[in-house]
Amino acid sequence: MELKGMKINFLGDSITMGVGASCNENIFHRVLRDKVGLADARNYGISGTRFALQHNRTQATHDNNAFTERFESMLDDADAVVVFGGTNDYGHGDAPLGTPADRTPETFYGACHYLFSGLMKKYIGKPIVIMTPLHRTDECKGTDTPDQSLKTYVDIIREVAEIYSLPVLDLFKESGMQPLIPENKQLYFVDHVHPNDNGHAVIAHKLQKFLENL
Repeated sequence: MELKGMKINFLGDSITMGVGASCNENIFHRVLRDKVGLADARNYGISGTRFALQHNRTQATHDNNAFTERFESMLDDADAVVVFGGTNDYGHGDAPLGTPADRTPETFYGACHYLFSGLMKKYIGKPIVIMTPLHRTDECKGTDTPDQSLKTYVDIIREVAEIYSLPVLDLFKESGMQPLIPENKQLYFVDHVHPNDNGHAVIAHKLQKFLENL
């Protein structure tokens, strides 16, 4: 796919918003824009937001702006859409995982279905790319229930994207960034989950190659 001149909507959380980058120009989608000549890289990232609806809403910005609540408000004329999220559903979301049969945004399974199918209806025939979460240092909250690991959420994103035949850039599997290794964390992260300028550059490079190969 030729990227020059394209308008791409980037729907995401704090990483898409730019947390961890030293300036706006170093956010991964701005790096991509400047490198390949996108006409526009539209930043629809809001820190702390999730795919699924938050049931106990105590923080207005985080809890009232789920991806499923705001994707409809994105500009319609995008040539492509990139979705990057899920780590906050794991990290501090209170929606249950649900089941593969769910189709409403009250569960994580349902939210993935609702979001992916909704984007396909809104952007008919346009590329919609899903990026899985990056690794983080607190990937397992415990072992008592099956929803205790970040990988569970990653697997659901992969599973539902496959149902809709949406391409997945699997950063969890092959970003090369693992903050549990101190040297790797120092090179690519500012904290337990947010990439620094180097990390954003890696995401931009991988996304560029992925999109060009669509």
